[in-house]
Amino acid sequence: MNELASVPITGVGCLCGAGGVLRECLNSLFEGRRSPKPPKRFTGTHSIPYPVFEVPDAAVPGSMKDASHISFTGKFAITAAQEALSDAWLDQKALEGKKVGVCVGTTVGSAMNNELFYSEYLRTGTADMKPIVRFLRSNPAQLIALKFGLTGPCQTVVNACSSGTDAVGIGASWIQSGLCDVVVAGGADELCHVTYNGFISLLITDESACKPFDRERKGLNLGEGAAMLVLESEHFCRERKKTPRARFLGYASASDAYHLTAPHPEGDGLRRAIMGALRFSKKDIRHIAFVNAHGTATPDNDKVEGGVLRELLPGIPFFSTKGYTGHTLGAAGAIEAAFTVACLELGIIPGNAGFANPDPEIDVSPTTVTTRITGSAAISQSLAFGGSNGVLVLGKTED
Repeated sequence: MNELASVPITGVGCLCGAGGVLRECLNSLFEGRRSPKPPKRFTGTHSIPYPVFEVPDAAVPGSMKDASHISFTGKFAITAAQEALSDAWLDQKALEGKKVGVCVGTTVGSAMNNELFYSEYLRTGTADMKPIVRFLRSNPAQLIALKFGLTGPCQTVVNACSSGTDAVGIGASWIQSGLCDVVVAGGADELCHVTYNGFISLLITDESACKPFDRERKGLNLGEGAAMLVLESEHFCRERKKTPRARFLGYASASDAYHLTAPHPEGDGLRRAIMGALRFSKKDIRHIAFVNAHGTATPDNDKVEGGVLRELLPGIPFFSTKGYTGHTLGAAGAIEAAFTVACLELGIIPGNAGFANPDPEIDVSPTTVTTRITGSAAISQSLAFGGSNGVLVLGKTED
């Protein structure tokens, strides 16, 4: 992405294990509340009930709770989009005649939730097709477009755990290029038996609440949820006299080209993504108030990410919110972008849940208590399997 104008962010919606709407999530973050528990929607076969962060049952509107024809990923995406559009004072009537796009990141979505179908089909050669029909109807970007009648470009981004960050960056480029007047951009993902067992098999799941950046960290807790940002052209925003909540300033992605699941030991791709996003945003370390880190609590991720932050952004406060939400995979980048917008507005950042013991191998520590910030911009970053790294630079409204 070349140097282009900033993009107003006029609406934000979020639901995850920390709360059913953005305000509830922020309350959890700033009150230090978290309660990972064994999954309720599926059962594992391990003797250890590894905890997860599930979306509260009450978070999904009653009209969708019993909609068996779409996945939870789709329900979460629609719920977050509804909150974001309402926050932006937009509805279908207000969007009539406008070019409105949808760009949503996810990982496997609901593609791996159909084990009973696969086993039945392999055993008998036939099976009830309802799970497959549900999967085919659950593309999160398409569901949002259909629900709200949005007829612009519609893209689902599947780029592992940087999907949500990449979707926001791509959506902003549609505004900057003039392709769209408005874009609903974010990420959505649901807990799944296959990914639950997969991360346990990789030995990177903690038996208790996760501890990002702590010396004693043992791995992640999985989570689920969705977040959406309403990105808007400057012209449309001014025309309807809507004050933005924050601004998209820059985005970059870079690949490690190193390993299928491990980050580059020196954080090569992450370094290039941070430097690229800062360059395109026309910001430098003097402007950065904080970094919302990926911070999964896995030994490799936190060591590499902490090392890069120590060298590129020394002295800049940073934290991970995965101690409150779990790792929501394809939704993570969008949820953390939503939190970043809110923290810029509030002028404070939360303590990093689970951190107690500094790790000498990282040699830098996250915030441990609510901290007041200075600076006009912030970084939200994601690292992903496959070596993908995505970085957003977001700024205060007055910037």
